[in-house]
Amino acid sequence: MTALLEMKQKLKNFYEQYEGYLASFFKFLLAFGYFWWIRTALGMMERLANPFVVIITALLCAILPVNAIIAVGFVFILGHCYAVGIEVAGLAAAMMLLMIIFGMRFSGKANQVYPVVPLGIACRLPALTPIGCGLLSTPAAAVPVGCSIVFYYLITFIKEQEMILKSEEMEIQRVLKLLMDGLVKNMDMWMVLVSSVGVLLLVYLVRTRSFDYAWRAAILVGAAVYLFLMFTGGMFLGMNVEMVVLAVSTVVSALLGFVLEFFAFGGDYTRTEHLEYEDDDYYYYVKAVPKVSISTSMRNIKKINGVSQKTAEIPDLPRREQAMPSQQVSGGPHVDFEKKLEESLKDL
Repeated sequence: MTALLEMKQKLKNFYEQYEGYLASFFKFLLAFGYFWWIRTALGMMERLANPFVVIITALLCAILPVNAIIAVGFVFILGHCYAVGIEVAGLAAAMMLLMIIFGMRFSGKANQVYPVVPLGIACRLPALTPIGCGLLSTPAAAVPVGCSIVFYYLITFIKEQEMILKSEEMEIQRVLKLLMDGLVKNMDMWMVLVSSVGVLLLVYLVRTRSFDYAWRAAILVGAAVYLFLMFTGGMFLGMNVEMVVLAVSTVVSALLGFVLEFFAFGGDYTRTEHLEYEDDDYYYYVKAVPKVSISTSMRNIKKINGVSQKTAEIPDLPRREQAMPSQQVSGGPHVDFEKKLEESLKDL
């Protein structure tokens, strides 16, 4: 455990030292993953699907705020949808407008979840995002999580029905009806949506309780409830749920949640203190949980050799010579030249 704490402290110090560079690097990874997923999921417009365009755009987003990643992602999605049909692009633009008005306006910092949710579902870890948002964010994060899930399944449906949507025989009404039916009647989407939002709120509720190890209990409860909701939803809706894949995915998400808890919280409940205060109007009962911290030893190796010792003694030599009297410098006995000169003059 001590080695893990030392590693955590070293990583924290390293991040504080190079925070600007590391933040830009992580934004580049997020932007590149998000844009690459859009390219893989849609990829109808060849110019936007060019890997060079994806990389250059991700590099530009690395020096911009996180909301720029969301905006550029919307532009990519609109471009690919326009390659399918103007009706598809119009529906996607309307959904984006609703997300901006109702989602991004009230969710605040939780907007960073928009590019993370589709990546989590694409990596077969759908439970990771609601557990992580419940640990690090507020219930307001349920809005971008829900919107991102709906948008993910819309993009998936557009890709599946690409040939039908590109058909010239399809009228505007039929295209819009097909797209809306693909969302409203998609039971898989509703099941994931309800499970994710419910787990997020439940994890937040348990995490904010005052009992010991609330964060870890929230992760376990969230993973168990997600499994239960997905299993019962699939059973009642008559859907084929791969339980083995779902169980492994949820366990991996829970383990990653424990890693997140270790770096984001790390409270030492063995040294918990219960304090009580009062003033003229209130009594205050405080539970103080200290953070687990350990000081890393800084080792400085100083090399001392014979050359450095000699060079260190050289500046003292002139001062010693200046401090020595004149007779010691000459090395002979002391001679009073003035007295000798007087005696010679007297003799003359």
